[in-house]
Amino acid sequence: MSVPLTLTQEFESSHGTVAYDTDGSGPPIILIHGTPSSSYLWRNVVEGLRDEWEIYLFDLVGFGQSEMYDGQDVSLSAQSQVFSELLDHWNLETVNVVGHDYGAATALRGHLLHHHEFRAMAILDGVVRAPWVTPFSQLVREHIEVFQAVPAHIHRQLLIGHLRSAMYRDMSESALAPYLQPWLGDTGQPAYYRQVSQFDEQYTDEIEPKYASIPIPTLVGWGEHDDWIDPEIGSWLHNQLKHSEFKLIPDAGHFAPEDNPKKVALLLDEFFTNSGT
Repeated sequence: MSVPLTLTQEFESSHGTVAYDTDGSGPPIILIHGTPSSSYLWRNVVEGLRDEWEIYLFDLVGFGQSEMYDGQDVSLSAQSQVFSELLDHWNLETVNVVGHDYGAATALRGHLLHHHEFRAMAILDGVVRAPWVTPFSQLVREHIEVFQAVPAHIHRQLLIGHLRSAMYRDMSESALAPYLQPWLGDTGQPAYYRQVSQFDEQYTDEIEPKYASIPIPTLVGWGEHDDWIDPEIGSWLHNQLKHSEFKLIPDAGHFAPEDNPKKVALLLDEFFTNSGT
């Protein structure tokens, strides 16, 4: 069975309903996507992991198939709170966690601020250190009321261009459609600008000094051609951590799990298998 494109389970969190699902069998791995994506990002990575691992997938609140509503708090503070609630709900004794982009900060905050213990952790192209807001997102934040009012067809084209800049390989509009769909329409378009308006680098500033205290094995993986967050940030994070390894992911941009899912799955499988107990 392939990874479902429709998440079939729900959890009522403090910030809205979370859509989630599981796949595969074995020790658990939680995959946390970033922005502006969803659990769809991981579909091909899961294909390379599901025979040996039980995969937990979910959409961040305000993203993908999870609930979106006016006034919703979808900040990194809210995301890490919801992640903490999910971990309690799943009641997993030992778990491996993977965070991409915004999901990396969510994972790190879950460990460092909410004090959840992980067996091992992987950070992929992570939001870990300021500045991490892309020039396009910064422009949106500075003129949020203008962008919120753009016609739907213009919004769609802006988003297509933004997504393509996150990927190393060319993707047609039809291939991009699953990434676009959650951000379109009367609910999705406002949700997109809501989450951008709540980008705040204070949420990484407050955990950055704690990185050196992380005691668990950590893989730092970065798309070799990441134009959103320079691979030098990955090298810097590796140097902050006491028990880490740094891997560049070839033929991949910021959305490395989309660009090179086989290599990402192989790296994760090897790392978590060799991380000990």
